[in-house]
Amino acid sequence: MTGSFVPGLALAEAFHAEIVGPLLDSALGSVPYSAGLIGAGSEVQGYDTERSTDHAWGPRVQVFLGGEDFRARAADLTALLDRELPEAFGGHPVRWEFPPGTPARHRVDVIDLGAYFAEQLGADPAGGVPVSAWLTTPTQTLRELTAGAVFHDGLGRLAAYREQLAWYPDDVWRHVLACQWMRLSQEEPFVGRCGEVGDELGSAVVAARQVRDLMRLCLLMHRVYPPYGKWLGTAFAALPRAADLTPHLTGALSAGTWRARERHLSPAYEAVAALHNALALTDPLDPSVRPFHDRPFLVLDAHRFTHALTATIADPALRARPPIGAVDQYVDSTELTASPNAALRHRHVPYVPYAPAGTTGTTPPTTS
Repeated sequence: MTGSFVPGLALAEAFHAEIVGPLLDSALGSVPYSAGLIGAGSEVQGYDTERSTDHAWGPRVQVFLGGEDFRARAADLTALLDRELPEAFGGHPVRWEFPPGTPARHRVDVIDLGAYFAEQLGADPAGGVPVSAWLTTPTQTLRELTAGAVFHDGLGRLAAYREQLAWYPDDVWRHVLACQWMRLSQEEPFVGRCGEVGDELGSAVVAARQVRDLMRLCLLMHRVYPPYGKWLGTAFAALPRAADLTPHLTGALSAGTWRARERHLSPAYEAVAALHNALALTDPLDPSVRPFHDRPFLVLDAHRFTHALTATIADPALRARPPIGAVDQYVDSTELTASPNAALRHRHVPYVPYAPAGTTGTTPPTTS
């Protein structure tokens, strides 16, 4: 930890400008290519620190070619780069082992642009992104595809793909928001119900889940793809209202009794409900907490926001979907939500939502 840290994205941009770009221009001539740094890595998100340099970090650039040029040139171009790239750049090795025990290699990766995006999304954006791909692509993947930077776009497609993926289509956004409100609704009364029977640990776990879902909801409201767990608090802290909400959320997490948790969660619910009204996606809804039926627990009845948002969705097929949402809203495995390949495999597993006879599956059942 030397204190001379340079963010990885700045290092990559300089690496391309000074070393990689000139090599590519000489080797490829008139063959178009794009270059940048997107995908996995804390530096792509702008979240890297000097601690990040202890593994899988250093000068790296992705070089994107069209399909035919990739098949014809990728192997030779990779070999040329291996011969011509320097041993170090900016004080960092250009070649390193990762995973540990594998041969050290440079990280100027030559990639088929269309195949890369199709692998991440399950669809080539050139043909449009279907609703199914939006809902089954983890938000961490969408962040990775739209974060980072493009250093050169000779193909004229990389920036366009990223712009296309910058945020959900309006109907999909409304659906995802509706489903996030439903997640909150499903466990609102349990903070008090667990505590009432002496289960303060269970109450604390439910409160923590509610805090996490409120944070993700705020990110979605601000058109920010929620990252996976390691960076959730960092991303949330950058939101305009985070400073106001954080004392309520941290108070709920540190409280020792269910009544104290409720005292912190209630103003948090009301503040986020006010944020919903400010979006003007639906008619204004009462943002006040209220008793849960005749029980002494204060809740927002968050499913009201689900129903209001669902009613505004223009696409009838999307409007008719159960309030389960995007993959991150019903799957909590980092192995899936941080891995597009795992998410692609998951897309082939049908999901049949439970709906008791005589119900639509859109209203939470009465809790006991």
